[in-house]
Amino acid sequence: MIARRYLILAAVSLSVLSACGGTFKTDYTDPVPPEVSRNWRVQDVVVSVPETLSVSEARSLAPQADIVWREDPPGDRRAQVGVIVADAARKGAAGLRGSRPVILELTVTRFHALTFEAEKRLSNAGVHNIDFMAQVVDARTGEVLAGPELVEAALPAFSGAQMAAMRQRGETQRSQISAHLAATVAGWLGAGPDARGSFTRTGV
Repeated sequence: MIARRYLILAAVSLSVLSACGGTFKTDYTDPVPPEVSRNWRVQDVVVSVPETLSVSEARSLAPQADIVWREDPPGDRRAQVGVIVADAARKGAAGLRGSRPVILELTVTRFHALTFEAEKRLSNAGVHNIDFMAQVVDARTGEVLAGPELVEAALPAFSGAQMAAMRQRGETQRSQISAHLAATVAGWLGAGPDARGSFTRTGV
């Protein structure tokens, strides 16, 4: 009976994974020209996480929701996600030290990280799917200088023994996601290398 249960569970897991496999990407239309953004200084980063985004606490491989986040203690997931995105965006924009003060405005549309259940049970599979709308406005006048732009920032989610070893070295989902978001923001702002690219992976 126990063996049969595990076979059924494995079959369901494979079915879920097969349905979610594909090509994922970090993408935006075009980076801000560096000759433009080098004149900017990001005075503030404003992140919005709309109440309309669904949140799941389901302990499953692939919860169906806009926001799936587990590494912070149970609480306001929208607020937690907002802090992660804002901190990463500040790091990504840190290289802009021009004279024109601007505000970077980001609206999260998806923040779907791997659940602990998926991280433990998968191996060489999993994707963190993060999307947001981005725009830059003049801090004095409110004039829109760049965007609004949909930015996709998917990255491979490590799992199984590989992620367990990374955690022992001090790496977490948060540190990996934050580093990727910072690089993506920097790339879009023309303050760092172009972060656009794609990868093929079985993802949940």
